[in-house]
Amino acid sequence: MKKTFIMSLLGGLALGLTACASTSTNTLAIQKENNQFEVTGIGKTNLIAKNNAISAAQKTCTRNTSPVVVDEKTAYQGVLKGVVDEQTGKMVEAAAGVIGTITGKNASLAKDDDYQTTLTFYCKANA
Repeated sequence: MKKTFIMSLLGGLALGLTACASTSTNTLAIQKENNQFEVTGIGKTNLIAKNNAISAAQKTCTRNTSPVVVDEKTAYQGVLKGVVDEQTGKMVEAAAGVIGTITGKNASLAKDDDYQTTLTFYCKANA
């Protein structure tokens, strides 16, 4: 039953995914107390989201300072969140990729905002 549901979901999503949308990959910094800032980066993978957040943090600090991370949180926000666990979601995504290769269409379930990383940091003067 669970496999049938997943395969039906996969087939429906594979057919429905034909358009791409452009999404901003990072946000402006939010000033917090004690000279700390918060930025958010999003991406198709965990690593891309972290890199986008780091890039936003680096843009926030001035030329002679560098960001020092105080806290980092990464969360999966993808289409399968709450439907299946993360491992099953990865298998479904891989299956969608195979179907896309066979049909010649992009059947990926991954979106540019599947992962969200939030960094809290402060800017420290370079030595």
